[in-house]
Amino acid sequence: MEPHVIELPTVLTPPSDNARVDGPAWIRDTSYWKPRHLVPSAWHEHAPFAYWLVDAIRPASIVELGTHSGFSYFVFCEAVTRLGLNTRTWALDTWEGDDHAGFYGEDVFTSVSSINAGYAQFSTLLRGYFDDSLDSFEDGSVDLLHIDGRHGYDDVRHDFETWLPKMSARGVVILHDIAEHQEGFGVWRLWDEISERYPSFAFAHGHGLGVLAVGSHVPEALLSFLDSSPDRAEAVRSVYEDLGAAVSLQYSVELQAARAQPLCEHNEEADQQLARAAERIHDLQQQIDELRSSTSWRVTAPLRAVGDIVRRLRR
Repeated sequence: MEPHVIELPTVLTPPSDNARVDGPAWIRDTSYWKPRHLVPSAWHEHAPFAYWLVDAIRPASIVELGTHSGFSYFVFCEAVTRLGLNTRTWALDTWEGDDHAGFYGEDVFTSVSSINAGYAQFSTLLRGYFDDSLDSFEDGSVDLLHIDGRHGYDDVRHDFETWLPKMSARGVVILHDIAEHQEGFGVWRLWDEISERYPSFAFAHGHGLGVLAVGSHVPEALLSFLDSSPDRAEAVRSVYEDLGAAVSLQYSVELQAARAQPLCEHNEEADQQLARAAERIHDLQQQIDELRSSTSWRVTAPLRAVGDIVRRLRR
C-alpha cells in the first residue's frame, strides 16, 4: 500500500508583507507571521510579539545573549529580512549548553550555522562567553538586546549590568523566563528589581518575557505600548498568548507529522492518525480564515475566540 502523503496547512495564514491590519497599534500584520524556522525552543510562543517589536522599533542593531538552537534569533533575522531593514544582528553563545538548558553536542551549532548562512549578509555568530565579545561592541551601539543565557540571579544580573552601557538611546532589552520560579531560576527576581526603574511590560505565557525601555529616546510606538492601562494590558497579553499558542501548536503538529510519516510506509494506522491530525489543523485554518476575513478579526474579542479554538485542539 502506498503511504498517504499529507501536506499540513499552516495554523495561521499571515497577511502579505505589504498588507496592514487595522486595529490597535499593539498588533500589526507582522504579529500574524508564521516562523519559517520551527526548531526546538521554549520561545515559540513569543514569536508573534517579536515580529511586532522589530517592526515597531526598527532597530539598527540586535544582539542576543544565549541562542542555543536559534529559534528566537532567527525570528529576529526573519523580521529584518521581510521588513527590508538595514539591521545588523549578532548571536552570542558557547553552543555547548549549561545546567539549565542542558549540555549538547556540536550538531546544534552546525544546525544554527546552516540556517544562519541564509542571513549571512547581516548576521554574525559569535561563539564564546558573552563577556568575551563585550569589547566588540561600542558603548551606546545596541538598539535591541535579548538576554536568555544562564538563568541564575547572579548570572542574569551580571549580563544585564555589563551590557547596559552598550545600549543606545533607542535601547530596548527583553528578558526571557521572567515567570520561571523553579529552583535555580532568578530572572524573575532581577525583573522585579529593574522593571520599576524603566518603562516595562511583562508577559506571563511562554515562561515569561519582560520588555524594558532602557534608552532615553525609545521609539514612540513602543513607549505607547508600554504605557498600557490595566484593561489594555490584559487584552495585549490575551491576544499574544493566543497567537503564541498557535505557533506552539503548529510546531507540535509538524513534529508529530515528521515522526509519524516514516511509519506510514508500513503502518496504516499511523497513516490514519496523521490524516486525522491534518484534518484538525485544516479545520482550524478554515475557522481562522473566516474570522480574519471579517472586520471583527482586527480587534481583541475574535482573537480571544481563536485562542479558545487553539486551546480546545491542544487538549
